[in-house]
Amino acid sequence: MEFKFAERMEYLKASEIREILKVTERPEVISFAGGLPAPELFPVEEIKEVNRIVLEEEGTQALQYTTTEGYLPLREWIARRMNTRLRTNLASDNILLTHGSQQALDLSGKVFLDKGDVVLCESPTYLAAISAFRAYGCKFFEVPTDDEGMIPEELERILEKTEKVKIIYVIPDFQNPTGRTWSLERRERLVKAAIKHQVVVIEDNPYGELRFEGEALPSVKYFDPVGCVICLGTFSKTFCPGYRIGWVAGDQRAIQKYVLVKQGADLQCNTIAQREIAKYLELYQIDEHIAKIREVYRRRRDLTVKTMEDEFPEGVTFTRPQGGLFAWVELPAHINAREVLEKSLERNVAFVPGGSFFPNGGKENTFRINFSNMPEERIVIGLKCLAEVLREFI
Repeated sequence: MEFKFAERMEYLKASEIREILKVTERPEVISFAGGLPAPELFPVEEIKEVNRIVLEEEGTQALQYTTTEGYLPLREWIARRMNTRLRTNLASDNILLTHGSQQALDLSGKVFLDKGDVVLCESPTYLAAISAFRAYGCKFFEVPTDDEGMIPEELERILEKTEKVKIIYVIPDFQNPTGRTWSLERRERLVKAAIKHQVVVIEDNPYGELRFEGEALPSVKYFDPVGCVICLGTFSKTFCPGYRIGWVAGDQRAIQKYVLVKQGADLQCNTIAQREIAKYLELYQIDEHIAKIREVYRRRRDLTVKTMEDEFPEGVTFTRPQGGLFAWVELPAHINAREVLEKSLERNVAFVPGGSFFPNGGKENTFRINFSNMPEERIVIGLKCLAEVLREFI
C-alpha cells in the first residue's frame, strides 16, 4: 500500500553522525566522529554492586512504574548539584527526568513550537537539536557567533526584525560542535535580550562539568530573574550514556507542560535506571569519578591539539577547547569536507563533516573532531593519516 505519512516526515532525515557510526563499528576504523565517552572509564564494578543492592533492597519498586516527573531523590540531587555548580536556584519540582537530553530537546519542540515558528541558534549548532526542532515545522535563523558566543548586537538585530521567534537555543559550555565557551558578558546579555523580546532560552549543558582549565562560569540560568531559561542536562557524559537519563530544569509552569507531553510520549523514564544512578550517587564519590574523566580527556585534548598543530597543513585552522569532547576544524573555502571524509575513510579514519551543523546549509569546508573516545596512540595515528589526506587536497 502507499503510506500517507505525516507532513513532518518531510522535514526529517537520517542523522549523519549515526550513519557514520555504522562505519566506525569496524575495529580497524579510528573514529573522531561520534561524541562517545570513553568506555574504559565506565564504573562497571560499582554498577554491578549498585544493581545488586537496588534489587535486594527495593526490587519491587525498582521494577514497577513510577511517576512521570521521575524518582524524587534523584531529582533532589540534580537540583542541589545545579545550584552548587551552576549557581541556579532550583528545587526538585523544577526538574523532570528524561531519556537523555535528546528527549528533552524533542519535548522542548513539542512544548513551544508551532509550524512556521522561528528558532535562533548559534552558527554552527548541535545537529541533533536541529533534527529535533525541525520535526515541528520551525525555521532556523543562525546568529553570527564568535569565540565568546552569539554576538549580542547581531542577536538583538535579528530579534528586532524577525517575527514568531519562540526559542533561542544555545550550548554555552564547550559547545557542540566547536568546543567554544561563552563569556560571562555574553551569557548575561543573552538573557536580557530574551526577557526584552519575551523569548524562551533553551540552555543545553551536557559538557559543563568536563572543564580542563580556566574558571567555571555560572549558568545562563543564573542571570534569569523571570523564568525564561530552560536548562537541559544529562548523566551521559559524566556517568554512563547507556542509562539514557537526562533532565529538564526550569520554571514550574514550564515543567508542568513538559510533564504533559512526556506522558504522551513514554509515560516515564526507566525506573531501575533512575534508582541505580541515585544509589551510585549515595554510595560513591561522583566528583572523584568525574575528575578521572576530566584528566583522561584533558590529555587527549592536549594530544589532539598538539598533533594538529604539528601535522595539519598551512591554511587549516581549528579551535582549542577548554573542555568538553570536541574541536572544530576549518579548511580553505574551496575544499569540501565530505570529499575529504571519503578519502579519509579509505584509510580507516572517520570524522563528521561540518555542513550538517548549519541548519540552513553552507560551510562545507568544516568538520568536527571528537577526542574523547580514542586512546592516545590511535589519536596520533589517525590525525597523522588525516593530515596526509588534507595535504593531498591543499
